[in-house]
Amino acid sequence: MPTISNKAIKMPESPIRKLVPFAEKAKAQGKKVYHLNIGQPDIETPEVALNAIKNMDRKVIEYSHSAGFQSYRDKLAKYYQKQNINVNSEDILITTGGSEALTFGFMSTCDADDEVIIPEPFYANYNGFAVAAGLNVVPVTANIESGFALPPIDEIESKITSKTKAIVICNPGNPTGYLYSKEELERLRDIVLKHDLFLFADEVYREFCYDGAVPFSVMNLEGIENNVIMIDSVSKRYSMCGARIGAIITKNKEVMASALKFGQARLSPPTIDQIASEAALDTPQSYFDNVISEYVERRNITVEGLNNIPGVYCPMPSGAFYCVAKFPVKSAEHFCQWLLEEFEFEGATVMMAPANGFYSTKGKGEQEARIAYVLNKESLKSAVKCLEEALKVYPGKI
Repeated sequence: MPTISNKAIKMPESPIRKLVPFAEKAKAQGKKVYHLNIGQPDIETPEVALNAIKNMDRKVIEYSHSAGFQSYRDKLAKYYQKQNINVNSEDILITTGGSEALTFGFMSTCDADDEVIIPEPFYANYNGFAVAAGLNVVPVTANIESGFALPPIDEIESKITSKTKAIVICNPGNPTGYLYSKEELERLRDIVLKHDLFLFADEVYREFCYDGAVPFSVMNLEGIENNVIMIDSVSKRYSMCGARIGAIITKNKEVMASALKFGQARLSPPTIDQIASEAALDTPQSYFDNVISEYVERRNITVEGLNNIPGVYCPMPSGAFYCVAKFPVKSAEHFCQWLLEEFEFEGATVMMAPANGFYSTKGKGEQEARIAYVLNKESLKSAVKCLEEALKVYPGKI
């Protein structure tokens, strides 16, 4: 029988979804499962986006331009300009989700066996995108004690080799919720310039920054306009995860022309999703004000509740809607599976994402789990209570 490819064998399993069969079995047994494992918000999608789909009067759902509808790119450029990000429509290519944007970026800038440096823990699918593009991920570890701040620059620089092509960051971060400061980004700029690298920044959580924190976009770093590639998406900003629309944004004309060739190979991004995404740009600021207020309350309930459990430590995130907590257990992955298979409190249990899957370095994150505070406040309180009770009886506690 023919064998599958080495690339397929290397493709990592999602730590976010790997425990799904155990969750399904728990539900079949009648347990309520609090899903803290995946960033699927329960926040309603803006009405303007939904109405754009309901009121669509097209007779044919045709291809769009491979770079996306011109009207959408024009409107998106104006949105960025309001965010003090000076780009025009020629700097934007619409993609099928932020995932495709990063994949196009990798394939446009890197060759097989090239290396990309990523501070870990990082969004687990970055590993998958790198494997698909034939790249090697070189991690540099951030630690939970610092709240997952940018690792020291000399540590990052020590990872640079002749094969290094790029540094990749997520800001605010998934899975940690850490928000890089302007000063941290400027330190990255200096080594990007020194070693002539690309800097990829996944900024899909830009709207969700808390406690007065203001995000600084890599597009505003001076002196590296041709080195910077920003990745964006509508999924989390407008609670439209199923609308697979993202964007790759860069001032580098060669990168943009190359990404367009990959875009032409897949013909076009989804037409209906673009219609909804273009309409979503008319979402009033009040929507985001309400959402941010809600997430701050959810964050506080989750993080403060976790830190009140003996032996648990969780730094307070400044953005996104995730946190990483360290548990007093030998294996957080085993703990997460045990919660679904063997534990319930008042008919319910909790599903989290083991954090070891967000690290590329073997053995890192073994006691940590990522939590997405995307449920309503009462559900989050109940989920934290479940975890507290579970740790009282879990046999693998240390």
